[in-house]
Amino acid sequence: MLEKTTRMNYLYDFYQSLLTPKQRNYMSLYYLDDFSLGEIAEEYKISRQAVYDNIKRTETMLEEYEEKLLLFQKFQERRELITELKQLSQEYENSTRLQNVIQLLEKLE
Repeated sequence: MLEKTTRMNYLYDFYQSLLTPKQRNYMSLYYLDDFSLGEIAEEYKISRQAVYDNIKRTETMLEEYEEKLLLFQKFQERRELITELKQLSQEYENSTRLQNVIQLLEKLE
């Protein structure tokens, strides 16, 4: 469950601007603020099932966006390359330039 929550949080970060305000609110409350379905339903005065359905539809949409745009996958690949570059930079005594490039890459994240 934690892995799914982490993935949804990343997908939400990358694609939230493509969601409706209602979808953003539900996802934010559920995944970021750790509200239960019942708490969200009470907040919006709707049924728990309506909240559940909306969240499930939104999760599917986020996965479809990722399937097409691959922003999260590319982010993970960049992080792995930065980690590898850091390890390589330790092998060179005078690697100031390489260290600077790594820092610039990290700022892009």
